[in-house]
Amino acid sequence: MIHTDICIIGAGPVGLFAVFEAGLLKMRCHLIDALPVVGGQLAEIYPQKPIYDIPGAPAIIAEDLVNNLMKQIEEFKPGFTLGERVEVLEKQDDGSYIVRTNEGTDVHCKVVVIAAGLGSFEPRKPAVEQLEYFEGKGVHYMVKKPEQFRGRNVVLAGGGDSALDWTIFLADVASRVTLVHRGDTFRGAPDSAEKVYDLAGKGKIDLVLQAQVNKLGGNGVLKEVSILGNDKSVFTIPTDDFIPLFGLSPKLGPIADWNLGVEKSAVIVDTFDYSTNVERIYAIGDINTYPGKLKLILCGFHEAAIMMQSAFKYVYPDQKLSFKYTTVNGVNPF
Repeated sequence: MIHTDICIIGAGPVGLFAVFEAGLLKMRCHLIDALPVVGGQLAEIYPQKPIYDIPGAPAIIAEDLVNNLMKQIEEFKPGFTLGERVEVLEKQDDGSYIVRTNEGTDVHCKVVVIAAGLGSFEPRKPAVEQLEYFEGKGVHYMVKKPEQFRGRNVVLAGGGDSALDWTIFLADVASRVTLVHRGDTFRGAPDSAEKVYDLAGKGKIDLVLQAQVNKLGGNGVLKEVSILGNDKSVFTIPTDDFIPLFGLSPKLGPIADWNLGVEKSAVIVDTFDYSTNVERIYAIGDINTYPGKLKLILCGFHEAAIMMQSAFKYVYPDQKLSFKYTTVNGVNPF
């Protein structure tokens, strides 16, 4: 049995920052994640993707952000159980919980924090002929190692932030980058869209709007993609790699069985302290939902700071949290 103050389900960036906020309040944390490494989506899906919305960092590689967060919480000595999935929450007579994983690991805690990102997820696959046949033979649903695309002809599809960000990044890596989008405006950040238009205007990438990839071709490995325009025109281009980026399809997994309020595969929380409808259970980051919710890492950081203030009363019921805290040269003065 592992004993701790707070059990955090999910070791992504929001879960890691929650350890820091708990540590400032002298609360101990243990994190559990189904992935074998810390970092969540940042580590599993796009470790080399640049992130632009972290305060104080004009741009930071996802992997570097995870490393920085781990360094930030090192002094608080959190525990980790990786490669195991939480299956059961057992409430105890004193209000505390035993959190049990699929491997039989038990964590006894006073507070449970769900920071599971999108939960269990899989990429959304577009309706493209021969798509699954070429998986592992030129089709990629995420970019883990950008260098593998150096000097190659790459076609990306999508209109969100991931498609825009990777188009910008791979423009300096691949021999040729083509972005195909079925609309004529993008859902991603306006600044990123502007950069893509600028790259296209300078001839550094090919931008195909109001069209979609409808078929893949090749002999054993991907050699070309067929593009169908909204006007029914069809043309093919030589392609070494096709990267469809249409987001992830979230699945709550066992979380759905914990009697929590759920809406559209997300846990409903009270924005006063990001608590759920079950006492001593909080949800922060992409896993939660509330009016005006933005799925941004920095929003998850904010939620972590607020909820730890609320969790304090369960860990130290005889103490009153009455000070404002900060750090001086990395040291908590309180």
